[in-house]
Amino acid sequence: MHELADRKIIHVDMDAFYASVEQHDNPGLKGKPVAVGGGSDRGVVAAASYEARKYGVRSAMPSVTAKRLCPDLIFVKSRFDRYREVSEQIREIFQDYTDLVEPLSLDEAYLDVTENKYHFPSATIIAYEIRRRIYEVTGITASAGISVNKFIAKIASDYNKPNGQKTILPEEILLFLEELDIRKFHGIGKVTAEKMYQFGIFNGFDLKQKSLEFLAENFGKSGTHYYKIVRGIHKSPVKADRIRKSLGAERTFSENISSEIFMKERLIQIAEEIEKRIAKSDVAGKTVTLKIKFRDFKTQTRSKTLPYFIRDKETILNTAIELMEQESFRESVRLLGITLSNLNTAKEEVEDFVEVQLGFEF
Repeated sequence: MHELADRKIIHVDMDAFYASVEQHDNPGLKGKPVAVGGGSDRGVVAAASYEARKYGVRSAMPSVTAKRLCPDLIFVKSRFDRYREVSEQIREIFQDYTDLVEPLSLDEAYLDVTENKYHFPSATIIAYEIRRRIYEVTGITASAGISVNKFIAKIASDYNKPNGQKTILPEEILLFLEELDIRKFHGIGKVTAEKMYQFGIFNGFDLKQKSLEFLAENFGKSGTHYYKIVRGIHKSPVKADRIRKSLGAERTFSENISSEIFMKERLIQIAEEIEKRIAKSDVAGKTVTLKIKFRDFKTQTRSKTLPYFIRDKETILNTAIELMEQESFRESVRLLGITLSNLNTAKEEVEDFVEVQLGFEF
């Protein structure tokens, strides 16, 4: 069993995956700004090609905004069956090198190659070979990050995108993290970054000057996490059987809805979809969360935790309706969603401090 600080972890992230698949399958789209998703006035961008990103087009952006930023933007409908097919091809390549593969989504995964099937001593070479084979098999490119833990590998994979990779050697980690812009720390979003700016925290070095007590007082449990990661401490192993934490479904409507009757009809459909997913995943949960997105794109969530596990459509639906009726809506609704969490798959994870060790081959 290797020490956690002696692990060799690769984070592989496909480049603009959905859009790249569309450009590969339709060569006429290559080199052009492409958005996967609905092009209607009520549509949302699911993914954008790098050509579209140059104009500021991003995923989850309303289509009207995307078209305003990039008038020549080409919209294509999503084909998730095709994306899953390509994802499976990529997954098979991963499995050729190691069984320790933790998929995060269709287009990214962590691999622990400390002990790999080819007995390669260099994780950097393995990452290069994986990226080369992905391109040979699928015709689309991938980027990779390589280091001693998942946190640093994920940051590194974003450094030389698209179609590149970066290795952070053990002896480089602390300086790398000190020089890193706080906004590039995985898990620190815009709101948290703005709060850190108020405390004079702009990069990893600034963050490192703050005590554990200060960070815990001002950022709660996350403060302890920030204290560890800026010191290169991240224990979480690559889990081949990743534990599902939640399960849900949502619907965006072609027209805004203001009638509770229509909303309940949509919730019935969503609850039916969740019941199918529950049966497929064989899970149950205690917490039901209702997601509401209003016509002005503001989002609200309402949750209720039950004293027992549930998995049937009726209980999920009734709880969602109860949450909906807690407070009347002042605006019409463009999206409704239901999520079941606090699942019976959850396991408590304990994080320990593990100092970074130096001097083995990457």
